Amino acid sequence: MLGLAILSGCSKNNDDDQTEEPKDNVAELSDSFFEKVSYIGAFGTADWSTGWANYNPSATTYPATTEVLEGEITANRTLSKNSVYLLKGFVYVKNNATLTIPAGTIIRGDKDTKGALIVTRGAKLIANGTSSEPIVFTSNRPAGDRHPGDWGGIIILGKAKNNIPGGEGVIEGGVDDATGSGKHGGSDDNDNSGVLKYVRVEYPGIAFAPNNEINGITFGSVGSGTSVDYVQVSFSGDDSFEWFGGTVNGKHLISIANVDDVFDFDNGFSGKLQFLVGQRTPDNFDAAGQSNGIEADNSESQFTTSPRTRPVISNMTIIGPGNINVSEKHEYANLWRRGAKFVLANSIFINARYGLDIRDKETGDALKDGSSIMKNNIYQAFVSDKELVADGKNSNSNAPSFSTVQELKDYFDSKNNKLISQTDAANLLSNPFNLTAPSFVLKANSVASAGATF
Repeated sequence: MLGLAILSGCSKNNDDDQTEEPKDNVAELSDSFFEKVSYIGAFGTADWSTGWANYNPSATTYPATTEVLEGEITANRTLSKNSVYLLKGFVYVKNNATLTIPAGTIIRGDKDTKGALIVTRGAKLIANGTSSEPIVFTSNRPAGDRHPGDWGGIIILGKAKNNIPGGEGVIEGGVDDATGSGKHGGSDDNDNSGVLKYVRVEYPGIAFAPNNEINGITFGSVGSGTSVDYVQVSFSGDDSFEWFGGTVNGKHLISIANVDDVFDFDNGFSGKLQFLVGQRTPDNFDAAGQSNGIEADNSESQFTTSPRTRPVISNMTIIGPGNINVSEKHEYANLWRRGAKFVLANSIFINARYGLDIRDKETGDALKDGSSIMKNNIYQAFVSDKELVADGKNSNSNAPSFSTVQELKDYFDSKNNKLISQTDAANLLSNPFNLTAPSFVLKANSVASAGATF
């Protein structure tokens, strides 16, 4: 059974979106950024996480810190991989400086001072690890005594566009200061904030204040000149990855056992993303809110303001926490709302309590007019009346875009998306439910081995 939920009082509708949105989404997926693979999901038969990712960081012993990294970095600085750094307090890279972190460097975040690294507008972070020598940001707690939120996280701020009034915002997390070090936004969509490659971020994500948290990695208006590839966030106390505006692209992103949302898009983010995987654990969830796989908003109050949130995503896999002793705070595999647009293709979402929610009329309208599209995706959820949900309305209408769930399902089916059973979901991937040594590669004869299109 497919359920339809109609929620009242969701939004204001401000028809100030004057920018013509692209309609040819198939051509966008044909962009040279995307590797043209035949399989659905983040992995084919080869495991690109081998050698650098760590799915059991609680058992990893790291060397003791030998040097403190604190204060402001206002001139170019290169760290040494022969030192182990204690990240103490809010550390700012400012004044157009570049912080270079060599492959193999270990940085341990201080819990008491909420250690966090903030790369301000105009500055750069060059964290260029390798598959054999990843750069590791982790907790300063000993093995066996590490928890989500042991330190702050990484915040990167750029000069690309967002849809915040005035084009400039203050990033969440309480990191702004008298000189505006927490501000992000501008007009340069090609802005370059550096490189994150072969980087692990473990046990980050503190709450500075309610609804004002530091995520594992936060991108504030980061431009497409920035390189993000092979990055893992594990046991984040908030979202693993969150984008506020900007155009930065990314590949090979991993999220493990985070508390809030896995991938969160806001304020006009429009980057391209491929090969992303998230695995949820029943134990970690947002007790004060809801925990979703994807959570996407255009703007909290201005649902049609420009630029519209519109990530272009292919080959994502999100594994939910299952349905045994799982909190109801674990909710949707995908929640698209508040006017967010999107292209979502060739992806797998299984083992979740709920499936897909197209919330608010403006979000559904984009699917109907072709400025959003979802195709070739596989879903499995446990609650039958919330496998597919169309809900919400705008201030000028008493009905969502999809007046019945059957209408949403007709769209869903027409684009080669599939709802599958729990039994069929178990036959897709090699070992996706193991929480310390998972494998997300395809099983032999998996139905996800073919069907991707670009």
